[in-house]
Amino acid sequence: MKLNGISDNPGSTKNRMRVGRGIGSGKGKTAGRGVKGQKARTGVAIKGFEGGQMPLHRRLPKRGFWNPFSTDYNEVNLGRIQQAVEAGKLDASAPVTLEALLAAGVISKAGDGVKILGNGEITAKLTFEVAAASKSAIAAIEKAGGSVRLLAAAEA
Repeated sequence: MKLNGISDNPGSTKNRMRVGRGIGSGKGKTAGRGVKGQKARTGVAIKGFEGGQMPLHRRLPKRGFWNPFSTDYNEVNLGRIQQAVEAGKLDASAPVTLEALLAAGVISKAGDGVKILGNGEITAKLTFEVAAASKSAIAAIEKAGGSVRLLAAAEA
């Protein structure tokens, strides 16, 4: 086999359509652009343009507010943490922190910290060092013999 003998399979490629090459070609005269007007010309990109009328996206009022100081916690339920302990991904003797949950694959990104929510059962005696926790989660953890320490950095 030689390099000059290599070719594509028959029918695998098509020649590009050459437009504006006479009526007989099927794409002559207007070259598939219709007739006249701004859109028949080249280099036109009119997304929200309404012919000079104020576009809809500018006529409508702005709504809402984005708080730049808001906190975005990773919410983790107690049932998910119990699953990780049973699977051997979380060490029950070590404190449950943001880093431990990341390493165990319980959460995927750090964000502004972890908030423990009370959905699910927990039987392991665990020590939590997290940014926030719901009242029901704290009650369930303490009932199982564990403790919760809220980190000061999240409160400030």
